[in-house]
Amino acid sequence: MGRTSWVHFCCVFCLILLFLARSWLPLGKPERVGCPGDTPWCTSKNHIYSKSGLGLQTQVHKSTDHSTQIPHHPLDPLTVQEINRVRTILTSYEPFSSTFPTIQSVLLDEPEKPLVLGWKGGDPLPPRKAAVLALLNGQSHVLTVDLGSGHVDSHVVNPTSGYPILSRDDILAASRAPFSNAKFNESISKRGISPSDLACITPSAGWYGPDEEGRRIIKVQCYSAESTPNFYMRPIEGLTVTVDLDKKEVVKISDTGRGIPVPRSNNTDYRYNAQEKPVGMEPLNPISIEQPKGPSFKVEDGHIVKWANWMFHLKADQRAGLVISRAMVRDSETGQLRSVMYKGFSSELFVPYMDLDEAWYFKTYMDAGEFGLGAVAMSLVPLNDCPRNSHYMDGIFVASDGKPFVQPNIICLFERYAGDIGWRHSESLIHGLEIREARPKVTLVARMSSSLGNYDYIFDWEFQTDGLIQIKVGLSGMLMVKGSPLENINQVPNQDDLSGSLVSENVIGVVHDHFITFHLDLDVDGANNSFIKVNLEKEDSLPGESPRKSYLKAKRQVAQTEKDAQIKLKLYDPSEFHIINPSRRSRLGNPAGYKVVPGGNAASLLNHDDPPQLRSSFTNNQIWVTLYNKSEQWAGGLLVCQSKGDDTLAVWSERNRPIENSDIVLWYTLGFHHIPCQEDFPVMPTVSSSFALKPINFFDSNPILRTAPAFETDLPDCKPSSSS
Repeated sequence: MGRTSWVHFCCVFCLILLFLARSWLPLGKPERVGCPGDTPWCTSKNHIYSKSGLGLQTQVHKSTDHSTQIPHHPLDPLTVQEINRVRTILTSYEPFSSTFPTIQSVLLDEPEKPLVLGWKGGDPLPPRKAAVLALLNGQSHVLTVDLGSGHVDSHVVNPTSGYPILSRDDILAASRAPFSNAKFNESISKRGISPSDLACITPSAGWYGPDEEGRRIIKVQCYSAESTPNFYMRPIEGLTVTVDLDKKEVVKISDTGRGIPVPRSNNTDYRYNAQEKPVGMEPLNPISIEQPKGPSFKVEDGHIVKWANWMFHLKADQRAGLVISRAMVRDSETGQLRSVMYKGFSSELFVPYMDLDEAWYFKTYMDAGEFGLGAVAMSLVPLNDCPRNSHYMDGIFVASDGKPFVQPNIICLFERYAGDIGWRHSESLIHGLEIREARPKVTLVARMSSSLGNYDYIFDWEFQTDGLIQIKVGLSGMLMVKGSPLENINQVPNQDDLSGSLVSENVIGVVHDHFITFHLDLDVDGANNSFIKVNLEKEDSLPGESPRKSYLKAKRQVAQTEKDAQIKLKLYDPSEFHIINPSRRSRLGNPAGYKVVPGGNAASLLNHDDPPQLRSSFTNNQIWVTLYNKSEQWAGGLLVCQSKGDDTLAVWSERNRPIENSDIVLWYTLGFHHIPCQEDFPVMPTVSSSFALKPINFFDSNPILRTAPAFETDLPDCKPSSSS
């Protein structure tokens, strides 16, 4: 290998390791930044930066030794020992004994739901099984492996269109392939870019017709990392390489942007050490939530979380990211733990860009099924990603050779108090009474952040003592930008002709969407649930009936089939959406239930026959309800890469199965339209949206009525030290 090619390889190899968030890479020895004065605050853990200035670091929580751990709960993820056993079983399995396949994912094949619901602590665990996705000779293999018997229970080849999640080896091989291509090297040379400054990434190819069938392909695009770590702001526009992943060779090169300059590196570095003192902003004093008695939550057996009136199972998943299971809340009247949700997680994340250019049309990512939300989750930064007194949890995942590895500290669990009010009422002097009653709102948050190339997605599951669960997604990181000859918007006659907004000189932020579809297997007081659409309808008053001319009435409609429960949110056709248990009634006769409370949202506006929308047809509605089926967990299908959309939530829903008083699953899609602006450059301030699951007639009365107010004597006397 020549020196130039070796430089290419090393540069790409290191960058791809960063993209995949492989946290086993050693960090440089951190250097502590001194605190001003000897104040009590400075004796606590403060910011630490690496000597190289690569970015903010903090004291890293030590990872647990997972080598001897055993599962304690039927839903616990596969352990290191279990993953190694899967590999051993597959090594001697006849189809793989001579050539071991590339392992794309190994996840717990969860026991059947009745077994989990019937299991109690201390009982033997149900049989432990693994769900395996593997590739061999371009074929997708879907297997179930019984860890107890050592047998492969089921093995299906190519069950649907599409391929499994991309592996680290896939991405490394694709990134190397262009460097052996003369046309690619010539284009880089003619653009005046040094090979040592190249940073190449691998956008997924999507699916756009028969020409792309029969082989796994991926795109490769490159950037200049000269003088900046933020190479995303320096695209080499118009140069796109299509690579055959199995043959590891270039299939096609499109080079249409030689006249477009590479944007400058000025002001692109987002690291703290690269910043000048902010102008027009006074520095903020340090802030922290102090818990003198420690946090109120407990984590038992590694995954069971107990807090206030909540108990649930929490784990990391290589594909879904953060998974909440068996969520139960304690009744404030009876003390009984009552079921709310069997399982909830992010099922798919669809991000289409709105540019028809040859270098852009295919950028319609499905990040969970193509890359894995857990696989790209990096260790969280204490005091910045998560506050003091957080509990951190590792992820145990599988590399392409079938061996386990640990992603440390990718989930944090913490209590949040932002000065919000749980409930309050004040009364003036009526009947001689003066009342002022208020309660603080303290919540519990489980968080994970997935770094999918340029974008960072922050997933929060927040539990409230009143029984509400709020699910929030925050977007930060870098825009995916397009190189342009424009340096000022006045150079273009009509700004609407652009595919986005000019966010810096020679840099266009392309308009795009984000859709996150959640799988929510709500079991409200049990599995026999129904979906109720409560329509708010305007009624006209009768002549002479009232001074009022109109009013609203709530009219309830029980969804009989899956098609009845396909919902598009409409501002001027308002409704509430309830999941109720018709056999569990309150003392007043109302069925126990939870309702979906939408927040800010967006809908996909693409044509339904547009290839990316065919694959992501689960975004055609904001709400779906399907009959529970263990195999129907991934809204975009089990095999997503280059899929045609033949195995999606929309396909399952068209079966129109009966859903009344049944075990049903609610699907909710949270959406963002993103028209970039200058404030998104060079790194975006976080923008968030959320929805909630709120109890409705679940409790007989306000479940937090008896919670105690806060008093000064409950808290330590913390005061800032006097300045000398």
